[in-house]
Amino acid sequence: MAIIEVADLGKRYGPKVAVDEVSFTVEEGEIFGILGPNGAGKTTTVECVEGMRVPDRGTIRVDGLDPRRDRAELRQRMGVQLQESQLPERIKVREALDLYSSFYPNPADWRELMARLGLEGQRDAEFGKLSGGQKQRLSVALALVGRPRIAVLDELTTGLDPQARRDTWDLIEGIRDSGVTVLLVTHFMEEAERLCDRLAVIDAGRVVAIDTPAGLVSRVDSEQRVRFRPSRPVDEALFRELDEVTDVRLHGGQFVITGRGNLLHAVTSVLARNQVVASELRIDQASLDDAFVSLTTKK
Repeated sequence: MAIIEVADLGKRYGPKVAVDEVSFTVEEGEIFGILGPNGAGKTTTVECVEGMRVPDRGTIRVDGLDPRRDRAELRQRMGVQLQESQLPERIKVREALDLYSSFYPNPADWRELMARLGLEGQRDAEFGKLSGGQKQRLSVALALVGRPRIAVLDELTTGLDPQARRDTWDLIEGIRDSGVTVLLVTHFMEEAERLCDRLAVIDAGRVVAIDTPAGLVSRVDSEQRVRFRPSRPVDEALFRELDEVTDVRLHGGQFVITGRGNLLHAVTSVLARNQVVASELRIDQASLDDAFVSLTTKK
């Protein structure tokens, strides 16, 4: 069941078209990602969904509500973590959570939320002294304190170190598991592939594809490449005879074998039959990065 419905959304700023006929639906309980290069229209799209911007055309329904007409009611159902949000430097973590909880008639227990998000140790810390990861966790806590049905997270992990980013991903998966629908805006391929059930790829203000991460990858050429160094010389013809192989190259003692299907098994079977050990073995195949480049590169 769709909890967010966007149809033919359009928004321009003067002569610049930021969003052009964008349409998508978000199913209840999923993590739906909006993926695109910088300036593609991702943030403008979600700001229209949140009711923060007025679209020039199109319709939006969020949990059955119009984000502009029903903005006050929608605020009770949607939690928002903005791309750039700041609190007063000297406000303490507990003070911020207590303040935000006062905005809702039936807020979550902010003390429990603080513990769940790993902020108990920063309870009395001032916002200005928090690390980047801690600020992001507080931002998410503030978005969840109203017990929302939907959480909108915009460029959540930008600027975080790899460990803080992975900790935040665990956090988002936990939010979804608790029953909250997540609309996630990102330009990190690894983040999109790890978290999202489905993705809308936006380029130059238009949706160019909607699919699962695996579905997007499958749109790219399915060729694979197996690379290895054999423990002793091997006749290239042994690999060329394989149905799965389309090309065999030898560069500086390293084989690069290109093909499709169960290529790795076919190649390693030949090596095993000929008692050859493969070192530095790796397989390269299409990734979400490849799909993204293919979909967003202007022809």
